[in-house]
Amino acid sequence: MEETIRTLAMLEEGECARVRSLCMGGALSNRLADMGLIEGTLVHCLQKSHAGGLAAYRIRGAVIALRRQDAGEILVQ
Repeated sequence: MEETIRTLAMLEEGECARVRSLCMGGALSNRLADMGLIEGTLVHCLQKSHAGGLAAYRIRGAVIALRRQDAGEILVQ
């Protein structure tokens, strides 16, 4: 069975996926890695804002909000 590669921003509420890679650099990438968002981490999309700019994700027991453009740079499968 072939696995589909998507971005974190593409997840719908209630969906889970595993991180494949972060396609960003700099301070945000380091901060997300410090929070445990690394390759293989299971991420659960909890809620998306009605305006679509933010989404809440459960990552290793913590809930974090990410902007759509930042979540769009995180590949998941």
